[in-house]
Amino acid sequence: MRLAQVRTAVAGALLLATAGLSGCGLTSGSPLADSVQPGSIGKGRPLAGAQLTVTSKEFTEQIILGQIMGLVFKAAGAQVLDRTNIQGSIGAREAVKSGAADGMYEYTGTAWITYLGHTKRVVDPYGQWEAVREEDRRNGITWLPAAPLNNTYALVANQANAQKYRLRTLSDVARLTKKDPGAATICGGSEFSVREDGLPGVAKTYGFALRRGNFKKMDDGVVYTQVAEGAACSLGVAATTDGRIPELKLKVLADDRHFFPNYNAAPEMNSATLKKYPAIADLLAPITKRLTGAEAQRLNARVDVDGEDPHEVAKDWLVREGFIREG
Repeated sequence: MRLAQVRTAVAGALLLATAGLSGCGLTSGSPLADSVQPGSIGKGRPLAGAQLTVTSKEFTEQIILGQIMGLVFKAAGAQVLDRTNIQGSIGAREAVKSGAADGMYEYTGTAWITYLGHTKRVVDPYGQWEAVREEDRRNGITWLPAAPLNNTYALVANQANAQKYRLRTLSDVARLTKKDPGAATICGGSEFSVREDGLPGVAKTYGFALRRGNFKKMDDGVVYTQVAEGAACSLGVAATTDGRIPELKLKVLADDRHFFPNYNAAPEMNSATLKKYPAIADLLAPITKRLTGAEAQRLNARVDVDGEDPHEVAKDWLVREGFIREG
């Protein structure tokens, strides 16, 4: 999406989010009723007496991360209201900014490009986080240290097509679009087809000669099965931490020109909340550090492949890692 389009879309969405938080589901929610206790974190229950609200966007990884944050606050003594699973990025972001929610896990690239309006990516992951942290302070938002988890875009292929067309990198895809245009079919979500950090940008960077109609728009979740079958799509747009990638044995093609931005997950907290409850930073630090891309894939697969509940997946992981205890 061009910068002007991004600003127009974000401005419109912010007006809607601000004018009708209840319409986005931000005034509803349910208390976390789990009986959880401190494990390696939360000893002394530093959030006793606090009433905190957590939020997230509507996709699997976001819901899991929101549940993780909420359960950590609960184990540390807080009463927690669960307002996860909000449709779209803007609604959840605006909730944290306005104080309707106290925190969520957000992605550095999303903030840098979508909320803050930049088009030039920051190559270094720490530099990207630092730039977002510094600029977002004026918005009443504080970013805590980011996770290794980098949920960025990637192109994937099944093993047969990767071998048949000798695909290892995005430069190989560019070669294929010129040498055998009919074979270069890409399936992906409609948003990717217009975002500047999506198809327009990657096509320009790598010199894709993609035929008209060879980008097939479909629901993001359907892309993985279509690519695995390999008939309708030789390639697909994927999120690098999606659990269906290893489950379906899809090959992730290397972004050899480093086009895609860094989307490291980090706690995005309302600054007033963090000032009132500074212990939040120490509570989340070891958990965020443990959230790698591979770990996220495993957690996401338990929901998207095995059909488990995101809340139970989050709680089981925290207990298994020793961060909290049940009971």
